[in-house]
Parts: sequence; structure tokens; C-alpha cells
Amino acid sequence: MELTKVTALMKATALEVAILAGHLVLYPSGIVAERLAAAPAPEKTPARTRSTTSGEGPDPADEEAPDTAPTSIAQGDGSRPVVLLHGLVDNRSVFVLLRRSLTRNGRDCVESLNYSPLTCDLRAAAELLGRRVDEIRARTGHTEVDVVGHSLGGLIARYYVQRLGGDSRVRTLVMLGTPHAGTTVAPLADAHPLVRQMRPGSEVLRELAGPAPGCRTRFVSFWSDLDQVMVPVETARLDHPDLLVHNVRVSGIGHLALPVHPTVAAGVREALDAGGPVTSGTREEGHGSTSVA
Repeated sequence: MELTKVTALMKATALEVAILAGHLVLYPSGIVAERLAAAPAPEKTPARTRSTTSGEGPDPADEEAPDTAPTSIAQGDGSRPVVLLHGLVDNRSVFVLLRRSLTRNGRDCVESLNYSPLTCDLRAAAELLGRRVDEIRARTGHTEVDVVGHSLGGLIARYYVQRLGGDSRVRTLVMLGTPHAGTTVAPLADAHPLVRQMRPGSEVLRELAGPAPGCRTRFVSFWSDLDQVMVPVETARLDHPDLLVHNVRVSGIGHLALPVHPTVAAGVREALDAGGPVTSGTREEGHGSTSVA
């Protein structure tokens, strides 16, 4: 192995160890689900009067049946809610820095979802994500959200979008170090059902590789050339003929650094802010490159 590659690997490994130590300190703070933001007070529609000459008051039908139809908030992309979804045996504490970066740069609604560490089926976690997305849409009035998933979290979100109709609710899905083609790391971990679902050729990955015509969500997948959890590293690239995908290659950092590093955070913000409407039938493959010192 070339000296430069060895040096880069040593630096990335040292950074991974430091991030792991910091994350272990923060981990207990993320075990409990976060308190959700209060729902905005609904605006009341003025009651109609039957006649201005008859002397009658407001129509009782208006008082008994208030307008409860969801309101679509016509605001810029920066106000669209963002849902953060962690990876295996992790929790929302992994997104402390990324969340701060998003809120400081105009995202006023950023929420994290914890799924149970006892979850044994990726599809069950995807259904939970769908319920949270619907709850956020109802509470905020937005018709769409953005999702950022790390590792397994990205795969869960992708399953929701592709297989459970989430493409009508998720504008942009950003995935950080997600094993789209499966990873062969740590073969002894196959005792865990979720790990088996992340193996090449698993039933879940075969489902995701199947046709997805008309999928409206925009996918952005960040993959690192020194990610030792993604084996091979290219498995974190998303290649699918039916999906609108942009793959971003990150250099010089490992798996744990992806949701933490400021350069990646800047790339995530850019990906979310660029998430305009997708024209039906338009599919394109983009190749970006982010160099991290």
C-alpha cells in the first residue's frame, strides 16, 4: 500500500476513534425520544351569516364543523421539515452536530427519530418512519419533508420511499454511508436479523433493486473511500435505473465521521437546498466529489 494511502488511513482511523469516544459520552442523552415541537394553533375560519337583513346570527353548521383540512404552507425549501434517522445500535445523539448545522442555516424544523434497538425487521422501522412523517406533515402543515439517514437509517428511509409510498411525502432523501448493495463487514454479526438484511443478496435488498417506476423522491448518497464498515466501499453508491440519484464521493474520513464532519454537513445542506421538484420520468445520475482534509 502506498505511503500516502497508509497515512490517510491512519488519520481517518484516529478520527474515528475520537468520534467514537465522543459519541459514547453523548449516547445516553439520545436514548429517550426527543420532545416534539408544539403544534401550531389552527386558524379559525370566520363563520358565515345566513342573511344580513334577517337578523340571524352565524350559521350553526359553521360552529359545529370547523375547518380541519390540512393547510399546505407555501414557503421556501429552507422551511421544509427534516427528519434524521440513525443507524444500527445507535440513537439520535449521532446527529447533534449535523442538527446544529441545519438549524443555524435556516432549517427551523429538524427532528430525530429513534427506532427501538430491539427492532428485528428493517421494514417495521420503515413503517414507523412513515407514521412519524405523516405526524410531522399534519402538525406543521407541510406536504413534504426531507430525510437524512446514516448507515442503516438511509436504507430504512429508502425502503419507505420506494416500497411504502413515501415518495409522495419525501422530497429529498440524503443517505450517509448506506449499504445499498450490501456490506460483508463483520460476518459474525449475522446473528442479528438487521445485519442479515444488510448483506448482499438479502430479500430486502432484492426488493429495493427491483423496478421503481415514477419514484418522485430525489436521492443523494454520500460514500467515503475510507469507510471500513462498507465493504466494499462502493456499496454505499446508489445505482438504480428508475431513481433520480446523485452520488457524492467523500475522501479521507470513515463511517462514523460522515454525520459529524463539517464538510459533509455543508454538502448535506447543499443537497437539501437543491431539492427542487422532480419532473416525472426524468432520471439522471450525478457524480459529485467532496474532498475532506
